[in-house]
Amino acid sequence: MKFKTKQTLKQISELLGLNYVGDPSFEITGINEIHVVEEGEIVFVDHPKYYDKALNSKATTILINKEVECPEGKALLISEDPFRDFNRITKHFNPFIASKQSIADSAIIGENTIVQPNVFIGENVKIGKNCIIHANVSINNDAVIGDNVTIHSNTVLGSNAFYYKKRPEGFDPLVSGGRVVIEDNVDLGASCTIDRGVTGDTTIGEGTKIDNQVHVGHDTIIGKKCLIAAQTGIAGCTVIEDEVTIWGQVGVVSGLRIEKGTVLMAQTGVMKSLKKGIYFGTPQEEYRQKMREIVHVKNEVKKDKK
Repeated sequence: MKFKTKQTLKQISELLGLNYVGDPSFEITGINEIHVVEEGEIVFVDHPKYYDKALNSKATTILINKEVECPEGKALLISEDPFRDFNRITKHFNPFIASKQSIADSAIIGENTIVQPNVFIGENVKIGKNCIIHANVSINNDAVIGDNVTIHSNTVLGSNAFYYKKRPEGFDPLVSGGRVVIEDNVDLGASCTIDRGVTGDTTIGEGTKIDNQVHVGHDTIIGKKCLIAAQTGIAGCTVIEDEVTIWGQVGVVSGLRIEKGTVLMAQTGVMKSLKKGIYFGTPQEEYRQKMREIVHVKNEVKKDKK
């Protein structure tokens, strides 16, 4: 999440009431999660296991719960609770804006786009040309939709990330300040749910077609010309490269990369990153090998019955 205007280390420290290590005028351009953080941005870390990863990431300011040696060219913000203070930054620079009408005045809708009755379009949404948005679709704040996109009824774009920190009193959500980005020529079926990024974008690439009742988690990137069949669930922070085919009821765990041209057969459970191939089963196996195993088991069962 980029700030509208650049901030200094001193300004952010004063906003949060925190001590800092570094030049007070050190420039900060935004915040981000560690897997997508860029130079100039803040990343948070609250567990010693991940200190080195955060300190050596592209982030140039680290929001951390212990004063450690600061890497050259970087700055530290010292916090008792980095998770809480990361949320405070998101709320300050990207506060939730409650809508007062079905289509926000700040929404931009392109030429020849059709918006059917009972559609909700939130603040700062951008929709391109020649789109069809069917009845009862909800497009929440900050979403970006390209040209020639079709979205079928009851689909929701921009629901919050499923991302929580467990505390003694319950689960504390990480505030979602990112976007959903739908590129040109995408079709979304009925009753799909696509979560917004925590600080970045959840992206559906150009020409991808998604069937009914598909869920896409926060910060996931789906490439160009993918086919995703009904009742598939894709967890957050996953990268699905171009031209991947995913058949019905597939489940994909978070943080994986699936290589271009891969095919996932129906009801496959994906537990690790995959090279190009055809996969089936839970956990996933190479399709032909899995089918040989199934045939072998069936033959053994037949022998036992004789």
